[in-house]
Formats: sequence, C-alpha cells, structure tokens
Amino acid sequence: MCYLENDQHPQLVAIVAGEASGDHHGADLVSKILATSSKSIRFCGIGGSHMKAAGVEILHNSAHLAVIGLVEILSHFRKVYKVLRKMRQFLKESRPDLLILIDYPEFNLRLAKTAKQLGIKVLYYISPQIWAWREYRVHQIKKLVDMMAVIFPFEVPFYDRAGVPVCFVGHPLKNKVKSNLTRNKALTKFGLESHHLTLGLFPGSRKSEIKRILPILIQAAEKISLKIPNTQYLLPLASTLTETELAPYLAKSTVPIKVISHCPYDVMVACDSIIAASGTVTLEIALIGAPMIVVYKVKAFTYWIGRLLIKVKYIALCNIIAEELVVPELIQAEASPEHIAEETLNLLQNENKVKAMKEKFEFVKARLEIPSQINISNLALEMLNTV
Repeated sequence: MCYLENDQHPQLVAIVAGEASGDHHGADLVSKILATSSKSIRFCGIGGSHMKAAGVEILHNSAHLAVIGLVEILSHFRKVYKVLRKMRQFLKESRPDLLILIDYPEFNLRLAKTAKQLGIKVLYYISPQIWAWREYRVHQIKKLVDMMAVIFPFEVPFYDRAGVPVCFVGHPLKNKVKSNLTRNKALTKFGLESHHLTLGLFPGSRKSEIKRILPILIQAAEKISLKIPNTQYLLPLASTLTETELAPYLAKSTVPIKVISHCPYDVMVACDSIIAASGTVTLEIALIGAPMIVVYKVKAFTYWIGRLLIKVKYIALCNIIAEELVVPELIQAEASPEHIAEETLNLLQNENKVKAMKEKFEFVKARLEIPSQINISNLALEMLNTV
C-alpha cells in the first residue's frame, strides 16, 4: 500500500474504477492531471492495466470486481465486500486528499460514506444512472458526494433539482473514439479480405457477460455463415479479460473468430456490422459510425427486478441519447442466436436502414457537444487545491 510519511509529501488521491470502461476513463484522467499539475501527486486505488500504466498504484485489480446483474452481484458479494473492507481501511490509514469515484455505484457509494465520515473530499465522475432506476439514491448522493461530474447534459437538471453540486464535463469518449485507418487498411492490418463480409462480435468486458452472451453470439455467427459463407469475424479483447478466458468458448465455434487486442476502434472501422452486448461500447460503436445490433441478457430474476425498477425506454446508450430506437435491441428471450442472426442479416441487406442509422449516429454525436465545458482534470485539481 502507498502510505505517506511526514508532512513533506505529495498529495495523495485515491481513485476507484470497478469496470473496463472506468479503467480507461480513470487512466485518461490521471494522465491529464499529472501532465497539468504543478504539484506532486500520487494515485492509489482500484483499476486495471490502463490505470496502472498511467501511474496508479493498483491496490486491487478491477477485473475481479466486474460483474453485472443483481443475482451475479449477490453471488460475488463476499469477494466484493472483502475488497470494500480493505479500501475502507486504506482510507482510514492513508487519509487521501481526494477520493475520485468512477461509476460502479454499488461499491463506490458505500466507499463514499466512509470517506465522508473521515472528512475526505469526494469527486464522483460518471454518475450512476439513477435517472433510469432507483431515483431515490439522489438523496444519498447529496449527503456523500462533494461534486458530481456528469457526462450527459440531461443529467445536470436532474441533480440541480435535488440540490447536488453538479458539473457537466463532457463525455470522455466524444473526442477519444476514432481510428486513423480506413476500412480496407484495418482489414489488411487484421489479415482479412476486403471482398468478404466482416462482422464484429462484442460480448462485453465482464466474465459473467462472456459466460452468458458469447456462446449466443457464436451460435448467431454460425447461422449467419450458413447464409453468407466466408463471413469474417472479429472479436476485440477487453482489457479486463484474457484470451485464455475466451478459449473454451471459441474452441466450440465452427466458424473462425479472430481475437484482437488493444485496438477496438480499428476493429469497429473494419466491420460491416457489429453485434454488441449492451454497455458503454455501444456508444463507442455509434461514435465510430458502424451499424450494429444490441443484445442484452441477464438472469431471469435480475431482469424481472429490472423491469419493475427501470424507468428508461431503451437500454442502448445511443438510443437513450437520441430518445428513439436508432439501433435494434434484442432483450432476454429475443436475444437468441436465431433472432440475432435474422436481425443482422436484415440490416446488412437494407442499405436505406444502414444509411438512416448512420445519420442518427451523427445526431447522437451532436447531442454530446456543448459550447464550452469544464475539464474533469481541472475540476479534480480545483478540489485538490482547496484541501
């Protein structure tokens, strides 16, 4: 652990990102803070390979915390609570100058409570989607968080109404999601043929998602290949996963699937269409402009509870931002290999549908633009400077 001695020491920032997307955003934030700060700052916390590379001392790897769904969270409760207990102890013994929490609310709001009791400032970056479900949590957030940094403009009035200090800092993906390659160059990079159809399989970044969704995507790919032989498949490897974890599923596939590490945006550019598990990646795909189908499948009980609590009409971020069905959503029973294959083939065979989808993606991009914004790294530095 990174304990600091005497009063001549760098400022200490604790940072927690419990998922793959948070690991990316946390790494970018840390890099920007270190690049612009005139003071010496040390970072310790929970994250993955990207945050480690950015200079964060990783106290616990976020890959072991990445689960989704109520049933799945309950089944991992003991493991997650053990990490929470260690982080609480770290806050008590190290007393960081600032705690930065990135999304991951079930864990982070509990840690925020400890920080508040210890008088540690809390910056929450990327709001829990309480505007979608469990809206009552805004009252808890008001008590525990010193500043809520949100990435969607429609979140600002929601927090304003509740009296929570809030700042729209722009979406971290808006200017980051890009590839320098053309489709043909991307295909060449991956050793694929430009005259064959190329589909992307994006099964998620959590082990629980891989177990539940990847077999379905593989079966859908097999059905698509029966209709369109020589179809090529790309699967980008999330930073929270290893090829070894994918191997048992891929070994059962009757179609070749090429796993690609470290360049997901190049994979998106190479694809004629993508089948993606619901999550942040669906917004990334929309920003790249690749046609897609979104699938969502959790345990039946988790879905039943969600149906009772969730207030939004759509699950894909691009649909939520556009406030309309831009991309098809196949949920639970609809997320079968047969339906996925059928929907994908229908999209590929309808040029007008693809064109309309890409036009709506431009509308989604425009909604993430604002005339001026406060940079999240500057906001963090401001909070550090007032310690």
